[in-house]
Amino acid sequence: MMLTKTARRKAAPAGAAAAVLALTLTACAGAGGGNSGTSGEDGGPVELTLATVNNPQMKDMEELKSAFEEEHPDITVNFIQMEENDLRDAVTKDVATDGGQYDIVTVGSYEVPIWAQNGWLADLTQDLESDADYDVDDLFQPVKDALTVDGSLYAVPFYGESSMLMYNKEILDEAGLTVPEHPTWQEVADIAREVDSDEVDGICLRGKPGWGEVFAPLTTVVQTFGGTWFDENWDAQVSSPEFTEAVQFYVDLVEDAGESDPVSTGFTECLNNVSQGRSAMWVDATVAAGLLEDPESSQVAGKMGYAHAPVVETEESGWLWSWNLAIPETTQHRAEALEFMKWATSKEYHQLVGEELGWSRVPPGARTSTYEIPEYQEAAAAFAPITRDIMLAVNPEQPGVAPQPWTGIQYVTIPEFQDLGNQVSQDLADVFAGRSELGPVLDNAQELAQQAGDAQK
Repeated sequence: MMLTKTARRKAAPAGAAAAVLALTLTACAGAGGGNSGTSGEDGGPVELTLATVNNPQMKDMEELKSAFEEEHPDITVNFIQMEENDLRDAVTKDVATDGGQYDIVTVGSYEVPIWAQNGWLADLTQDLESDADYDVDDLFQPVKDALTVDGSLYAVPFYGESSMLMYNKEILDEAGLTVPEHPTWQEVADIAREVDSDEVDGICLRGKPGWGEVFAPLTTVVQTFGGTWFDENWDAQVSSPEFTEAVQFYVDLVEDAGESDPVSTGFTECLNNVSQGRSAMWVDATVAAGLLEDPESSQVAGKMGYAHAPVVETEESGWLWSWNLAIPETTQHRAEALEFMKWATSKEYHQLVGEELGWSRVPPGARTSTYEIPEYQEAAAAFAPITRDIMLAVNPEQPGVAPQPWTGIQYVTIPEFQDLGNQVSQDLADVFAGRSELGPVLDNAQELAQQAGDAQK
């Protein structure tokens, strides 16, 4: 992945970026303190500290880590799992200030190119390319490209995803409704309002504040409505008619047919609602499909249908994202961290997950060979083909109607976007709660966005 000239120039001075992040972000209380791991001097035992998001796939990794530790008796891996927003705050502050709390970090595809330019992440290229057993060429190419800066790979995908529409076929069949493979947002809204009831929400959509929470799906809605955060000259477009129409559509749909408490609802909450049959539809990460189809944790396994993310003006509106493992430059245990990271993103790990936990729980969108495993093909038949098709169809270079000066779909790949998205989403929470009108919120957001855009000029 190549940052724009302006974005690269702004990202390069680590001190300036670190100063901003350190002042504006607060570490998660559960992160602990002190240096990462243990010293492991003279070949002694090593304890690694891994900071990760508390998604089900990451919990699976922690459950299976004993297999790695049995093969590497001198290495212990301690997991610190956090809610998504807390993870971003804690890890960003740590790497920006050389805190050294973590040996391995879970980072998104948004952070990787920026942090790599800042010199915060270890270059993994030579280590991975020289290991034939790891087979770096097997990594899913669209995701790998997003983690590559100037030809060097700075993280490896644990799982990759786009977004799609997931719907409860049983609920829709009872209402006599069908979903096209390529639905429009208006079609989805009409269905959601028709099936919404006191017992079942018509749709679940994220409303929880955070640039990576509500603005993950909402930015894709903005783009397919013809809006964008910035034009080609980095002039903010947040108060444009297209941006405004998209956000108003989203807010109205949640109010009419969505969950009762959108401000407290993110990925995990929607997953719970849909898996328990309390929401009829959900537009979110493709990775959720494997969880919905797991009969051990989901009441709707075998009852779900899947379609491309809804559109208005574009052919596709799915995002492109990956949760990745990376090694901070501050670690004292680079070799040991690399060993665990390779194990957790290997073909063998995918086989282990399938055999021990179930094939529908294998991390998707990370390795192409996963889609060739017969057991996975059978278990993931309902969602694996469409997931792969969507991930290959989306266009991070121009996901919306208008050209954009950055590469990325549901985020803007500049350091300032994290604070911008967080602030605007906090203000938007008052709109969901009925305490504010949308117009003034977007007018203020326009001013904040223009400051971020001016920094790129």
